[in-house]
Amino acid sequence: MEKDGRPNWDSPMQFVLACVSYAVGLGNVWRFPYLCQLHGGGGFLIPYLIMLLLEGLPLFYMELAIGQKMRLGSIGAWTSISPYLGGLGLASVVTSLYLCLYYNVINAWSFWYLFHSFQSVLPWGVCPINSNRTGPTEECEVATPTQYFFYRETLNISSSIEEHGGIHTGQALCLVLAWAITYLFIVRGVKSTGKVVYFTATFPYLVLFIYLIRGVTLYGAINGLKYMFTPKMAELANPRAWINAATQIFFSLGLGFGSLIAFASYNQYNNNFQNQAIVVSLINSGTSIFASIVTFAIYGFKATLNYEDCLDRMRILLLNTFDLAEDAISMDSVLEWIEKLNTTYPEQFAQIADKVREGECNLEKELDTAVEGTGLAFIVYSEAIKNMPLPQLWSVLYFFMLLLLGIGSMLGNITAIITPLRDFKIMSRMSNELFSGLVCVFCLLLGLGFTTTSGNYWFTIFNDYAATFSLLFIVLIEVIAVSYIYGIKRFEKDIEDMLGHRPNWYWKIMWAVTSPLLLIGLFIFYIISYIQGGTPTYQAWNKELVMVTEYPVFGQVFIVLLLVSSVSCVPLTALYAFCRKRKDVAVVTE
Repeated sequence: MEKDGRPNWDSPMQFVLACVSYAVGLGNVWRFPYLCQLHGGGGFLIPYLIMLLLEGLPLFYMELAIGQKMRLGSIGAWTSISPYLGGLGLASVVTSLYLCLYYNVINAWSFWYLFHSFQSVLPWGVCPINSNRTGPTEECEVATPTQYFFYRETLNISSSIEEHGGIHTGQALCLVLAWAITYLFIVRGVKSTGKVVYFTATFPYLVLFIYLIRGVTLYGAINGLKYMFTPKMAELANPRAWINAATQIFFSLGLGFGSLIAFASYNQYNNNFQNQAIVVSLINSGTSIFASIVTFAIYGFKATLNYEDCLDRMRILLLNTFDLAEDAISMDSVLEWIEKLNTTYPEQFAQIADKVREGECNLEKELDTAVEGTGLAFIVYSEAIKNMPLPQLWSVLYFFMLLLLGIGSMLGNITAIITPLRDFKIMSRMSNELFSGLVCVFCLLLGLGFTTTSGNYWFTIFNDYAATFSLLFIVLIEVIAVSYIYGIKRFEKDIEDMLGHRPNWYWKIMWAVTSPLLLIGLFIFYIISYIQGGTPTYQAWNKELVMVTEYPVFGQVFIVLLLVSSVSCVPLTALYAFCRKRKDVAVVTE
């Protein structure tokens, strides 16, 4: 390994913005609001903020300290601590590689939607005409225009993972563009990344602020905001809420990927990373809450429109069935009239009772419908945008913001691969431009598989299994290694050497006791959930609706390989180091 002549960030601000750009990503926009909705609105903030203090902040601080002290990427840093721990860095690189393969596909989708936003009528706002030109496409009529555009036009998805098809040319070109931009932003290492993060870390906040102003002024937005800020405290007794809070903090801060270690390795040796860790963690959590306010305002708008559409359908049904005057029933009195007519004309009402039950109008039920991930980002948001005045403007702003969030996170993900590998002398002989280009082209070629007709199902496998289990394992071993192998006392001394003072009791208790116990609990929970879950399933699009389907045998085998491939780096590298040490001892003895 070599660390002489290592480049540095131009200023501490660049480092903070790089961490913010990396940590604040798509999960803040599409995962956190979903968890709030799932666990009783604002009540979820209590376990979330507690887990930030017990787990997120201490582990974030720890990774920054390791990177700044060792001035090496993840592989070199952990090998410096102990030759037996080099596999931790290798596991981080493998996990980051898996993430890079599919994460830029989301950026490709954002490009696709962004380019389609410059049309007089948004293509996900109306159903296309069928080949006979006699009416809308049947698949779109059965679903919705937004679902049709995402599943058919964007993905051209097959009905199962076992049905393979060709590459979607439009998506492939968008993916090439996403990787080309990623390459341009990292081509000169921290010198180019440091300039880019001024934009990728700040512009999304401007868009979110604009959306906040627009969101709270939308019709019905108040219903969504009331839902968010009326906590259901009973959820605090739900263990799943605490587990989801801990998991969200863990993944939102980007722990275990090696990106934070890589970023911190370019700091000046005496940089005050402690304050920076606190600032970045609070900005990340604050952004999640800020994005949730925007999201719930839009939820309220969409739910209110759906609720009023439902009331209007009921009103027309009642008017036609009971032959009432057009103005006899208002929107506000529909529910009263249902009760009144059911009591007054029970026999006649019985004829439409099934329709009334099936189409029951309930605003709370509309707001309870929780959606996360691509369903929230590309379907629910698109549905809301098409109903806004000047939908093209809001669409361009929204998908440009998604793109910047995604690219900002990609800078950290790709740095987690390039930095540790370039610490090896053989790799450092290559120019930055060539090595970064080779990594990007390699990831692009593998990522093209996600643009095939079954690609979204493979995307789901990577999204669900490539990082979750392995990251928990990596960070658990990290904190145990620092606390009990390297030693808290030595770690304290290193921090004192860099900052001029030792960490206080809070940090030491978290590293030595609280964080490891929490991580062990999460790790056990995931293993039990995986076992109890039975055969893994995925959601298949069958041209009419989304259906839950079991993965075929080859899919299950691939999932196991994904789980094992990164985690196995730790014991295999330790075994290699042990055998090499024994061999060296034998040679010396001879």
